[in-house]
Amino acid sequence: MDAFELSQLLEEHSRSGDAYLEFLRHPALSVGVYRLPAGGVDTQSPHSEDEVYYVVSGRGQIRVADESRAVQDGSIVYVAKKVEHRFHSIEEELTVLVFFAPAEYSDQP
Repeated sequence: MDAFELSQLLEEHSRSGDAYLEFLRHPALSVGVYRLPAGGVDTQSPHSEDEVYYVVSGRGQIRVADESRAVQDGSIVYVAKKVEHRFHSIEEELTVLVFFAPAEYSDQP
């Protein structure tokens, strides 16, 4: 069994100094914590896998293709593979769980 405590993951994430911390990886799925500060810039590019974002805390906006919407604690957003997307207008630090299926970068040629 793989089991995690969010508080411990957030501590590990803070120590890493990176915006993204992957904490679970299997061929069919990977999961990580993504954090963006208030006023921050999300520089990600489209991925070759489907994604689901679960906003644990914070407030901002996400643009997926030509559509933009507000996100906050509890928001869940699905992004199909290869679709342009990014968080923007971040008002409060965003802490997001990111689920990739299959595992991130596993569908790249």
